[in-house]
Amino acid sequence: QVHLVESGGGLVQPGGSLTLSCSASGTIFSIVAMGWYRQAPGKERELVATATSDGSINYGDSVKGRFTISRDNGMKTAYLHSNNLKPEDTAVYYCNVRGYGTSSSHSSFDSWGQGTQVTVSS
Repeated sequence: QVHLVESGGGLVQPGGSLTLSCSASGTIFSIVAMGWYRQAPGKERELVATATSDGSINYGDSVKGRFTISRDNGMKTAYLHSNNLKPEDTAVYYCNVRGYGTSSSHSSFDSWGQGTQVTVSS
């Protein structure tokens, strides 16, 4: 079983910055990808950023140039550095981790965190 702990959400003024972190623990043999998604009220969950273990990084169009994802592979932790935040960035941000619990290809997991609220408002 994989457990994710997210932190760093809160209230920030427009134009401000915030860093979210997500730490994974539990039965983890390898991590394929770590990432962030968000869901605003009345909207579908959308991609913010993902980073795979082979170095591939993908950003949602609305955050390109403002958000940066990074990983500390040794600590099984992912960070989302967000700059120039806008009111439309207000949402619950969810961490997602995909990987394998053992060396078996049948042990894949796809885990989600509980979510952390980010509110951008003056």
